[in-house]
Formats: sequence, C-alpha cells, structure tokens
Amino acid sequence: VQLQASGGGLVQPGGSLRLSCEARAFFLDYYAIGWFRQAPGKEREEISCVNKDGSTHYADSVKGRFTISRDNAKNTVYLQMNNLKPEDTAVYYCATDNYGCPVLGYTDWGQGTLVTVSS
Repeated sequence: VQLQASGGGLVQPGGSLRLSCEARAFFLDYYAIGWFRQAPGKEREEISCVNKDGSTHYADSVKGRFTISRDNAKNTVYLQMNNLKPEDTAVYYCATDNYGCPVLGYTDWGQGTLVTVSS
C-alpha cells in the first residue's frame, strides 16, 4: 500500500474533519488524486478528485461541503469536510490516476480511514 489515508474519527452532525492522504514512496504531484468512500452495504464511490493542474471535481452529494486540495511540498492531498451529515459515515480512501480525474482502475486500496457522523 503506497497511500496512507488518515484523519477520520467520530464527529457530530454539522461538524468538520480534515482527511489527509500521504504517499510513502513517490511524489503525488505526478498524479491525479481521488477521494473515495464506502459506506456499509454500499459500493465504493469517488466523491472528489484533484488533477495535476489543481482543477477539482466533486460528487453532487458533497459539493459545497467538501474541499479537496493538494500540498505538493508536503506530498499530501487533503479533504476538508464541513457540515458533515450522518450519510457521510463511511470508510474513506484515496487513490491515484496517471492520466487525470476520475480515478479509474485503482486496485491498491489500503485500510482507509473511518468517518462516523453521529450524535
């Protein structure tokens, strides 16, 4: 596993979390980076992606609440999640694509980071 997602936790509805995606053995600025999530009983879905040029994409379910950004100096991509809802509860993963958003065909999924939104 070459990507490490972190920053998850338990948060109340309306709260915020910032997830981080770090690369261990390569430079993230050569890739598009996508954030995915998988809720219990559901398929993994891409919710946000940032291209090498910094352009971003969001799923409708998170648009206006989540912000993806990349800090190439820190070799890290972030997902700022605001106004969290119970339906955001899921394991969150990050993934790379050589060509651009959306991330396709990624297989090296790690453990991800669990986000639980509950009162």
